[in-house]
Amino acid sequence: MAFRLDCPRCGSRPYTEFWFGGETRPLGHPDDSLEHDFRRVWMRPNAAGVQTERWFHFAGCRRHLTVERDTRTNEIHGIT
Repeated sequence: MAFRLDCPRCGSRPYTEFWFGGETRPLGHPDDSLEHDFRRVWMRPNAAGVQTERWFHFAGCRRHLTVERDTRTNEIHGIT
């Protein structure tokens, strides 16, 4: 069975109603080198465990959500 996300506006929905926006990353700094900036944007850690991610509810309220999800089990730890 697919996992579900509890949208604060629409309630519990299947993850297929959302677009995955990737794991959150710190913002860059204007003094960062091009190589550092490239690594920050494109070389994501993709670590197993709990990570903070962005999701977009395209088939519902059309809002972005910040989700804490365990990538090993798809267990949701929090949504804002």
